[in-house]
Amino acid sequence: MHTQNLKNYGLAAAIAGVIGSTLVACGSSDPLNDAPTIKLLSSKAEFVTSGDALIDITLPKALTAAVLSVKANDIDVSSAFKADPANPGHMVGLVSGLKLGTNTVVSNYGGLSASTQISNFPATGPMLSGPQTTPFNCQTQDFTLPDGSKLGAATDANCSAPTKVQYLYRSTSGGVLKPMLTTTALPSDVATTTTSTGVTVPFVVRVETGTMNRGIYQNAILFDPVTDSAASPATPPKGWNKRLIAVHGTGCTAGWFIQGAAMGVSPYTATNQTRLGEGYAVFTNTLNHPTNSCNALLAGETTMMGKEHFIKTFGVPDFTVSVGTSGGAYTSLQVADAFPGLLDGVFIDATFPDAMSIAMSAMDAKLLNRFYTASNTTAVTEAQMASVSGHKTARAWYDLALQSGRTDPVSGRTETIPVTGSLLGAYAAGVFNPAVPAAQRWNAVSNPGGARATVFDIGRNVYGVDAQGYALRPFDNVGVQYGLAQLNAGTVTADQFLDLNGSIGGYDRDGNYTTTRTIGDAGAIKRAYQSGLQLGGNGGLASIPVFDRTNFYDEDNYYHYQWFHFAVRERMLKANGDTKNHVMWRGGTSFPDLFGQTTAGKAERAAVAAKSLAEGWPAFIKWVAAYKTDASAALQRDKVIKAKPSEAVDGCYTLSTSPQFQAETQTLSSTGAAGTCNAIWPSWSYPRAQAGASVAADKLKCDLKPIAASDYAVTFTTIQLTRLSAIFPSGVCDWSKAGVNQTAVVPYPSFGPSATNLVFDITKR
Repeated sequence: MHTQNLKNYGLAAAIAGVIGSTLVACGSSDPLNDAPTIKLLSSKAEFVTSGDALIDITLPKALTAAVLSVKANDIDVSSAFKADPANPGHMVGLVSGLKLGTNTVVSNYGGLSASTQISNFPATGPMLSGPQTTPFNCQTQDFTLPDGSKLGAATDANCSAPTKVQYLYRSTSGGVLKPMLTTTALPSDVATTTTSTGVTVPFVVRVETGTMNRGIYQNAILFDPVTDSAASPATPPKGWNKRLIAVHGTGCTAGWFIQGAAMGVSPYTATNQTRLGEGYAVFTNTLNHPTNSCNALLAGETTMMGKEHFIKTFGVPDFTVSVGTSGGAYTSLQVADAFPGLLDGVFIDATFPDAMSIAMSAMDAKLLNRFYTASNTTAVTEAQMASVSGHKTARAWYDLALQSGRTDPVSGRTETIPVTGSLLGAYAAGVFNPAVPAAQRWNAVSNPGGARATVFDIGRNVYGVDAQGYALRPFDNVGVQYGLAQLNAGTVTADQFLDLNGSIGGYDRDGNYTTTRTIGDAGAIKRAYQSGLQLGGNGGLASIPVFDRTNFYDEDNYYHYQWFHFAVRERMLKANGDTKNHVMWRGGTSFPDLFGQTTAGKAERAAVAAKSLAEGWPAFIKWVAAYKTDASAALQRDKVIKAKPSEAVDGCYTLSTSPQFQAETQTLSSTGAAGTCNAIWPSWSYPRAQAGASVAADKLKCDLKPIAASDYAVTFTTIQLTRLSAIFPSGVCDWSKAGVNQTAVVPYPSFGPSATNLVFDITKR
């Protein structure tokens, strides 16, 4: 029932989106033929920023000699509109001077009129992410521009700074891009590049840096300042292939209360230089880097604003795709899902569904570690506990447990989690970026009103807060039978199983252990789903290509485990009925490789990662380009599935310095009996999978059912059954049912100030 509800909601949302974006002309039964139509090109009409909008007006086919009149709030703006040479019958104009709030645009052509309303928000935000986080520390003074200078001191409390445009070029001698000292003549050593559309231009990149939504943005594009016309939607640079890439960063820990002094991934370095040379434009923002801002809702809003600004500067792209690694992968997924239509495809690696999936499974792993540490080691072994955790090794289990630090606000708290052999270092709780002054940081005694360094508190607008202003928490482990699979397999005894579940406990709001299990806040749980902070897969992801590469393969270290990739796929399967728009390629380098701790097999793994990227990107782009050119009336999801090229199939790479692609449907297994790819790149799971949950890890709070003897492969004694009933007085998890308050993502969810799709307003709690 739940799966079907998600499917129906996704379809209804898609239909509503189409209806909501269709502007019906006044007094016309056929607006496409009998009257003008108005369409915003730069953003949705409900979400305009900075006081201007790029607007397209389709002229009636029946009239040819009339004069177009356009007014914005009764002010004539007709002169802004020019004929679109690429689109006969269309007039395009950048309308500026919009006021904050509601604006009305009216067009008239030969006595036939149309109108639309536009909601305009300030460039400093917010639109729908809720009240802006405080404290917030500006870092424009520390942000380095392409020429090595700094952006400069902030000019207001919103961390604004003047926009700066600089030019870089590739030299014929190679190496990194070099600053251009003048824009009146090209350097004598400038290289040329031929784009994907066959245009050869000087390899000169225009980099624009400014501020929006309190973050620092950059966009980069091939642009010859000597011969290209000034940047405008009507005169895009000749080197742009009309394709746009949204870049997301990495990480999460310490991603709060700062603007960010650097991008997670620069738009003009490394791989992005290759893309720029092919003609792609790239845009990003410091708030799209989870290490600066671990808030996917804010990242989505920022992506909206960044794309809008790019379109108003250069014009409408043929398509926009998102790329990201690790934290950038889940940001790409979450933005694409919660903001359907914003992105036309995602190309990701080192994938997680969301930051929540790391945090929640890490909290379970730390509880298991606490039980093991407190137990008599003769009563339960480390190997047994590693099995209960679902991981390949104890080191992998411990590394996941270390990640629970992002849920713990108590700075400096120590834990007994082993760190020998870990690449992560010791347990780190309440971690702040150094830019956050000590006086701003929360302390239960000395500063109870301070900023709390947790993944929950940075999302307080979604989760809500308690009477003291601390974020409500969606973590819940009531009814979870840790080690159920091991009990049924006979690798732990009935008494060990009962000891574990009777002692596991939970956490309070401050991350302290409790003897009782944790009850998640029902409202916070529901809003986690509605906002997309808990990835659902039923929104925008249902109808775009999702290309998932492993890139980093390591089941022993650093918590980037394969099951997270499969969690994304399983959520999409449950939401949409199949995963025909999802492709998974496995194989890549390891984290010990990156940290210089391994030599054996390093070259082979590096070759796999390189070939996966070299072959994956063209397959992905071919797929996106194909469905975007399908002008049929078919549903977008059907277009995507139909357009899928033959090379966009599941598979993995052989482990060799000359790796070969093995086409094979990917499955989660730690045994080679499940296929060639699992033999080369085996996968393990996580604690709740061993408790009976699916790999989707999508139920924040399970529905409960009465204890039934038939669920167990062992026969409990009367005393043991009494203990079991006492441990689970309300019943145990029924994983066959939807989670409590599990619901679909709300497309373009608002948490204020926008009234469109308003889910929750924390100011009116």
